[in-house]
Amino acid sequence: ELAGDALDQLDSGAGVRSARNHLTGLVTRVVSDTVMSQVELQCGRYRIVSLISTEAVEELGLAPVVVATAVIKATNVTVERNRT
Repeated sequence: ELAGDALDQLDSGAGVRSARNHLTGLVTRVVSDTVMSQVELQCGRYRIVSLISTEAVEELGLAPVVVATAVIKATNVTVERNRT
């Protein structure tokens, strides 16, 4: 939990955005083609994967070991079932 609090302090946008769900962590992988990129972040115990434009990846300087924040603004909810 302490690591999570320390990572949140690195998020300069916290408290000034309408989306309340944000996770700060380290970029662990970026896979890009000419149009789209897959960016993976390790945010504490959570692995977040985002598909964003390659142009955005380049503008943000996203690469492994860079600290970044995933801002989540969900418009739907999925349902899962325990597989036993």
